[in-house]
Parts: sequence; structure tokens; C-alpha cells
Amino acid sequence: MASRPAPTARRVRLAAELRKLRERAGLTSTDAAQMLGTSSGQLSNVESARFGVSPDRVRAMANLYSCTNQPYVDALVGMAGEKSRGWWWETYREVLPAGLLTLAELEHHATAIRTAFTSHIPGMLQTADHAREIFRQAIPTPTPPEVEHRVSHRIKRQDVVFREGANPYSTVIHEAALHMRVGGRRVARGQLRHLIEMSEWKHVTLRVLPFEVGAFPGSGQSINYLCGPVPELDTVQLDQFHGPVLLDAEAHLEKYRRLLDVVEAAALSPEKSRKLIHTIAESL
Repeated sequence: MASRPAPTARRVRLAAELRKLRERAGLTSTDAAQMLGTSSGQLSNVESARFGVSPDRVRAMANLYSCTNQPYVDALVGMAGEKSRGWWWETYREVLPAGLLTLAELEHHATAIRTAFTSHIPGMLQTADHAREIFRQAIPTPTPPEVEHRVSHRIKRQDVVFREGANPYSTVIHEAALHMRVGGRRVARGQLRHLIEMSEWKHVTLRVLPFEVGAFPGSGQSINYLCGPVPELDTVQLDQFHGPVLLDAEAHLEKYRRLLDVVEAAALSPEKSRKLIHTIAESL
């Protein structure tokens, strides 16, 4: 028997949100299933993302659970109606960790992206040469084909910044990352010039956190904040050595929104940031 394909990240999130709505309504899965005219087993499969759910069923569930947040309900209905296969990242399923595919999916659907990086250039703004050198340093040491798979995946992820009508992308990069000569002078200089070019795009906001700021909240932690169609469906992605970690609890979302606000306020303006990057590039 063929194995059931892994659910998409969006379907997993939809399932989790439907379960939270039921629990907030104070209904057991047995009671909710009975009111919806289905079995508790079927409802369990939907809430665990083993089975998909139709947009009409999502509306019925939201109505049963007395959810009056219409924009939120509309967003859930939209998620239910999305296609589940055929996206570009699916071609990497056999060659890259699942977490990287999930990240690409979430970035693709994000309405805006806010990031803050301490020790490296954000993947969305990396050149292929820079990314290749980063991946070569991975442990355990990857094979040349594995490196190229990761590089091509990273470059394709950047479509969310380069595509026509791209949504807002905002990042704060610590000055330390700008001084790291990844790949040597030529690659490092090319990377900095690429940042300068990207910082001039209208939908890209790039700020540098200078050394003189000193300690700041979240120092040492890279943050990738992916905005959903409504704030309740935002996602935080944190880089860990073993792979990306995703957070979507309300308390986590509020914490990282505030943290990004503080870091952005402490950083240089986009214009001063561009000048600093240019100065560092000229010194190489």
C-alpha cells in the first residue's frame, strides 16, 4: 500500500487552528463530531492533518465553535481551498530535510517577512557564491551534490523577494555579519554589493545594527517572522543547529513582534545602513 503523502505545513497549521477553536468552545471531539454529522475518528483525522478539509466544512466548524473573527475565519477557509501539491519545493523532498521545505512553503505564502540576523546574511539576500560557502561548512560535511541542492533551493526561495508584486521584506543585520569574509574578499565584496543593490528596492527595508549599540534584546538569536493573512496566523522561525524551529503560540508571536520592534528601532536608518555597507565593501 502506498504511503500517504506528508501534509503541507499550511494543512498542519489549519488543523491546529481548528482544534484550538473547538477547545476554546469547550467541546469534546465526540460532541463536536456529532454536531457536525461526522465521526469522532474523522474529526480527529482532520485535527491531526491526516485528512484534508473542505472550505465549506471549515465555515461550518467555525460557526459551530462560535468564532466571530471573520477575517480569521476567511483566512482559514482560504487555507482549506489551497492546492496541496505541485509546488516547486516538492521536487526537493527526497534530497533536503523536511524543515527546509516547510520554510519555503511558509515564506511563499507570507504576506510580509520581518527578520533579524546577528552573525550571518539572511538567506533571502545571499548570493549563490556566499550561500555555497556557508553550506560547505556544514557538519557533517556535505557532498558536492548536496551543497548544490541546498544552494539551488535557497536561490529559489528568494523568488518571494524578486517576483513581480513581491510583498514587503524587512531585515536587520548586525554589523558583525557584514565584516565576515565568507568565501574570501571577492565573494564577500560581491555579497555586500548585492545587499546595497537590494536595499534600494522599494519593498525591501534593510537596516544595520551597528557595533556601538552594544547589548540588545535577543542578541545571538536569528529571527524569521512570517506574517500570515491575519496576525493570528503568523509564524516565527528560529534557526537551530539541528534545523528550523517553528513557533505560532499567541504568546510567542507577541514576544517576537515586540523584540523585532525594539531591534529595528535600535538599528540605523536604511540610508545610513546603505552607506555603512558601502564603506565596509570598499575596505575589503
